[in-house]
Amino acid sequence: MPLFDELKRRSVFHVAATYLVVGWLLTEVLTTLLPAFGAPPWVSRAVILVFALGFIPAIILSWVYEITPDGIKKDSEVDRQDRAPRRSPSRSGYVAVIAVAVGVVLVSVFSSMVAIEPAAQSVSVVSNASVAVLPFINMSGNEENEYFSDGLTETLLHILAQIPDLKVAARTSSFAFRDQNKTIVEIADALDVAHVLEGSVQRSGDRVRITAQLIRANDGFHVWSENYDRTLDDIFRIQDEIAVKVGGALSASLLGSINDGTLQRTATTSSPEAFDLYLQALQGMATNSHGGLRTAEGLLKGALTIDPDFLDAKTELAINYWQQVETGLMDQQAAFTNIVALVDQVIAIRPDDADARAIRVFANAAAQSLEVGPQMFLDAGVELEAIVAAAPSAFQPKLMLARVYQGTQQLAKAVPLMQDALARDPLNPQIHYELGSLYNGLEQPEEARAALMKSLEIEPNQPNAYAILGRMSLRAGDGLDYLRQILRAMEVDPADHELPGVIAELLYWLGLVEEGDDFRNRVMAVAPTSEIAYRIALVRAINIGDEVASIASARRAIEDDVDDRRFAFSGAVQHLLRVAAKRATVEEESRYLNEHAPGILDIEVVSAPAKYRAAQLAAFDAWYVALPRDEMLSRLETLGNISLKFGFDPKNVPPVHLGILALSGDVEEAVEVALGGVFSKSVAINLGWQETFALPHYADIVADPGVQKAMRQWQAEEDAMREQIKAFLLDLSTST
Repeated sequence: MPLFDELKRRSVFHVAATYLVVGWLLTEVLTTLLPAFGAPPWVSRAVILVFALGFIPAIILSWVYEITPDGIKKDSEVDRQDRAPRRSPSRSGYVAVIAVAVGVVLVSVFSSMVAIEPAAQSVSVVSNASVAVLPFINMSGNEENEYFSDGLTETLLHILAQIPDLKVAARTSSFAFRDQNKTIVEIADALDVAHVLEGSVQRSGDRVRITAQLIRANDGFHVWSENYDRTLDDIFRIQDEIAVKVGGALSASLLGSINDGTLQRTATTSSPEAFDLYLQALQGMATNSHGGLRTAEGLLKGALTIDPDFLDAKTELAINYWQQVETGLMDQQAAFTNIVALVDQVIAIRPDDADARAIRVFANAAAQSLEVGPQMFLDAGVELEAIVAAAPSAFQPKLMLARVYQGTQQLAKAVPLMQDALARDPLNPQIHYELGSLYNGLEQPEEARAALMKSLEIEPNQPNAYAILGRMSLRAGDGLDYLRQILRAMEVDPADHELPGVIAELLYWLGLVEEGDDFRNRVMAVAPTSEIAYRIALVRAINIGDEVASIASARRAIEDDVDDRRFAFSGAVQHLLRVAAKRATVEEESRYLNEHAPGILDIEVVSAPAKYRAAQLAAFDAWYVALPRDEMLSRLETLGNISLKFGFDPKNVPPVHLGILALSGDVEEAVEVALGGVFSKSVAINLGWQETFALPHYADIVADPGVQKAMRQWQAEEDAMREQIKAFLLDLSTST
């Protein structure tokens, strides 16, 4: 039978025509309806593709199978003598039914897929009694007045937060939408609120015009709006008035009445001039940079000079001092003394102030730890946990508790604190930064990078975020990216003297002395007595092989009793005792150390400053050759027990663990730790390793063939890094 006749007999043409017609109709209907159900564009494209791909199987099925009174059978199984001519409509109807069924399945499947995300989101029901306060727009035509409109917004936020049962989106998350082309609906959805308060501020001389309006997000209805024309001496009354009206508009239908007298304005000053300086200081502290912190300190002191009773300025100045300690700008002991004195004044007037109380607990513990060791943090943790429980929405107590956990090697306990803070304030760059720092400490690079990049997305001018990203690159073996990230940090914070210092240290360890000197000169020009200045002077002398200069540099650090920031103090002790061990003058050097730092090498003392404990650990390099073995091992055991008491397990730090095993003479386990925990990491975080492995107690470990191979690999990696960075700096110098 000719092919054409056979195709006709099997109704293939009818099936093809029916499939195309039905498929076209269903495609038109589905691609019209699916977007109405919220389906993304790819779903409509998928529908068209499925029907197109189904055409060939439909034709094949039509050729192979036939519908009979006994059901569907293969064409070859039907008796040609008995069967009647095929009824095309039956087969065509069959195909139509199949096409419709396919369409129904597609609708069901895609509707389910589309519904997944909304279903997950719908778990959180938005409360009608919720509001986000957007940054009031500065209409003054002067960018310098931005801080004024921001301060007004922040004050309104705090006042509204006092209304019981009213959920107010956190300040930083609301401010993240500044200058973004987002609708009210999009902002409300992102912040999980039902209402949005927006407005504008136009300031001219001593007069200000404020416009405020409260909008219901789901329909854009203006619940309330008002205009104010006032002189600046009325500014605080204006803030109170706006907050009370907004709260009243919400409470009238949602919360019941509120007592206007219960609302207290946050800025506890009646001086517009002091308040101006306070608002400028908040703006300056936003990036936590050296320049911003210094500027903010001056502004806050100016505000307090005008109004000595300005409690919020005192709290903020205490926070400023703590941030300066963390960034290496202030001496720790002096800073802690000032912090405690400031917050004590706040607590005397506001005894339930959670921020002031938390700052005091932490600062007091930190100050005492400088003298007696980290055990003070254990008691501080208990107090801070109670403050956090009593004020769950406050961020500062959570941050102080997280610092305690970090100081007692409990980083994992700090993560939930910051996650809870982030849930309350999802667009706060500082919280994202803190999480990134914690994840970095826990060696979770993917989580750390995601948090830090989100932080920089919200606030790009954060030098500390770039610095952590750089350290992560260094840990991964990418010394060049470390250098790039620190240079980025220097761009956004040129006042930070430590940034060129850490670059200089890297370059010195790589033997790039001339290049390192360029960065060291920047440190010496602005901060010649900083801890990083002491450190890089020592590292430079070590790497040019000038032992006389290195000893002199180390002794200057000891005699000046520098803090141990950047390994400045304990690194100096370590170097002096290593040289003494080589010269067989450990006894004389120990007397020198005890003369200038009494008790520094007394292992048995129960309480000792943290930098003394670090120095004692470094001293074992000398004690190995100078003391009887039993006495050296006894000291090692004592120091290990003390470390465990305060949450530090040496086994969790492979280089420290390796050093202990080398001192103990456990060569087999030491080799295992060396290969599995030390040489498995990049040489980039172990620069200066040749000096360590040249010590006598490492001799049997270095003799191992596996360790020899690993050392050759490290040397090759270090050589490659040196050449890569040298070439980069050369290109950088020629292009500028």
